[in-house]
Amino acid sequence: MKFVIKLFPEITIKSRPVRKMFITQLKRNIKQTLSYNEIDCGVQGSWDSIEVNIKDESPELKVRDILTRITGIHSILTVKEFDFETFDDILKITKAVYAEIIKDKTFCVRVKRSGTHDFKSTDVERYIGGGLLQHCEAKAVDLHSPEVTVKMEIKKQRLLTISSIDKGMGGYPTGTQDSVLSLVSGGFDSNVASYLLTRRGLQTHYLFFNLGGSAHEIGVKQVAHYLWEKYSVSHGVKFVTVPFEGVVTEILSNVDNSQMGVILKRMMLRAGEKVAKDLGIEALVTGESIAQVSSQTLRNLTVIDSVTDMLVLRPLVAMDKPEIIEISRQIGTYDFAASMPEYCGVISVKPTTRAKPEKIEREEENFNFEVLEQAISDARIERIKNVLSSSEGVTEIELVQVPSTNDLIIDIRHPQEEELSPLHLTNNEIIKIPFYQLNNKLDELPKDKNILLYCQKGTMSQLHAEHLIKEGFKLAKVFKPQPA
Repeated sequence: MKFVIKLFPEITIKSRPVRKMFITQLKRNIKQTLSYNEIDCGVQGSWDSIEVNIKDESPELKVRDILTRITGIHSILTVKEFDFETFDDILKITKAVYAEIIKDKTFCVRVKRSGTHDFKSTDVERYIGGGLLQHCEAKAVDLHSPEVTVKMEIKKQRLLTISSIDKGMGGYPTGTQDSVLSLVSGGFDSNVASYLLTRRGLQTHYLFFNLGGSAHEIGVKQVAHYLWEKYSVSHGVKFVTVPFEGVVTEILSNVDNSQMGVILKRMMLRAGEKVAKDLGIEALVTGESIAQVSSQTLRNLTVIDSVTDMLVLRPLVAMDKPEIIEISRQIGTYDFAASMPEYCGVISVKPTTRAKPEKIEREEENFNFEVLEQAISDARIERIKNVLSSSEGVTEIELVQVPSTNDLIIDIRHPQEEELSPLHLTNNEIIKIPFYQLNNKLDELPKDKNILLYCQKGTMSQLHAEHLIKEGFKLAKVFKPQPA
């Protein structure tokens, strides 16, 4: 199985050294991402494209899906490669590949050519088009709106037939830009903001302020892990949790009700700046959009930002909510956000929309900043790949490779992942409950039989099996079948 990767156009206009660096990084990212997904591959790069050769029997759709989620890629061509000498050789190859595809349909031939030849691309298109029309059962040639486009590339004396073209993620390869620290709550906005910065090639780390809800923290960790595993798994990032319960209590006790929202955001930026500097990160990211809520008016954002000299990036600043939600659907975080257990620690009855710096500063004089300093000191920094491994409660979950007939198998993978690689078992009932909905389905699960949770890596299953056991499902286990 072979794929030809076309570069994001902005990469091709860079200077020669920068373009070379970007291509080298992209090759490394492709190799590492496919390796993480247990796919053996070879990756070779050239000035205009990258070739990926799959060495094992991985499903084509799975590989194509993974490649569409690697930054820096404009498009992915699924190809077969042949040697040729004459036009008749090309026609013979093309007939074998496309005869059934163009049967009873209109078609046209499109050829891209590189190298030195004594013919033009249009010469090949005319010859092959006429040959296919004569020798196959196609309806007609249609150069304007064909039902099938026969796509080929000629590179020197190699012919590449193209069976599909997938749109890539675009942007720059992760690792070619600096790092940012994204303030995440698990909702629609912060998820999309984190994705957009990742798409631009920035190594995006995650910062969560726990306002008092453990379920919320687990939910945010799940969505952060999903974003990392889906779109930037080639690079390790960090997940930072700052316990903000004390800060919330201090604000509720000592700050005027109308000013609480703005002051909470200022405290978050202060803490975010300190965490970012400790990690060597130069910018913060938020999911704020102008006027979406009271604290996000232009005046309030100005007052909030005044507590830090650090750059604060707001990729959603001019987007409206429907646009943000639509992107969340596209990237697979919509269901996370819709199911996220929220914890609203600070709610103002009549929040200010035009904060005055002098009034905010006067209110903050009543705040004990030792509480904020203690929260920053108590911050927990974890590698994103480890955030779903619980360090409390149950220390060991039983792994089952061969289930018994009466065992209930629950496939907790994201629906997109499950569709690409369905789980098939002959003797067991399999029900599909995405992990972000599992907590809401507990009343429907039996407590008197083995419940085996299944996901690709087993990490998400481990986390939720521990949670099920704490909820009284003592027979919860992890289903980890042997590799085929």
